[in-house]
Amino acid sequence: MAQASSKLFDTVGKVMNDAAGMADGVRREIESMVRAQAERFIMDMNLVKREDHDALRELVQRQSSELSALKAEVAALKSGSPTATKQ
Repeated sequence: MAQASSKLFDTVGKVMNDAAGMADGVRREIESMVRAQAERFIMDMNLVKREDHDALRELVQRQSSELSALKAEVAALKSGSPTATKQ
């Protein structure tokens, strides 16, 4: 009886171990499917990378300050100010 009990526990243990391995495989497969769907969704949304956004923002800020300086220079030239010809 003890031997039959031991075999039963061994069998149950093996089945549980196999089930745990299979569950882990299913979990990994689901994770990869969800990751692929999320990547596809993000690509379809045409989102901008953070680095590209920061670079463009820096460029716009630089051009904005240059534009302000040019506007001041044009205004000075229109008013006939002698300081407008300095560079």
